[in-house]
Amino acid sequence: MSNISMQHGEQWLKTLVELVGISTEVRGNLEPAPFFHQDSPAGENYWLTIDSVNLSPEEVRTLIGTNGAVLDAMQYLANSVLNLTQPEEEQISYTVELNGYRVRRQTEVRNLAEAAAQEVRYSGREVEIKSLSSGERRQIHNFFKEFADLETFSRGKEPHRHLVVRPASEVSEVDEYQR
Repeated sequence: MSNISMQHGEQWLKTLVELVGISTEVRGNLEPAPFFHQDSPAGENYWLTIDSVNLSPEEVRTLIGTNGAVLDAMQYLANSVLNLTQPEEEQISYTVELNGYRVRRQTEVRNLAEAAAQEVRYSGREVEIKSLSSGERRQIHNFFKEFADLETFSRGKEPHRHLVVRPASEVSEVDEYQR
């Protein structure tokens, strides 16, 4: 990963935020992949952090959006646009952060996953986790690959798609087909 890629990401996100009518700075950092971030094969990614120091609470809420939807959309666009002309092996994973939202949300999602695992192991029944973005569902699917006794799948259609955790012994051919 190059410093030029990080600078390009910083400038791209700064321009995007300015198009919304908010003027602020963006800082880029090379970080090890957080607990759930499995999109980068090297285990590293660029964090593009929107500086919130001079933002009003309303501007912060606008940029994060309901349940992080705006932040997720900016991150999706960053990963799509900034990697558009890059060969697959040179693509970079970008995480867009504002006001500590991503760090807090990753902790919340990890706690949800661990609680679901504990409940499934205790009860022997499936547990549904709601209110996850598609990226968060993918991250939990990857997290549960480490546990041979548990499995996950998604149920429903957007925007009401949920992640289900259950004992691995309940695998059926229909479920395998739906993955």
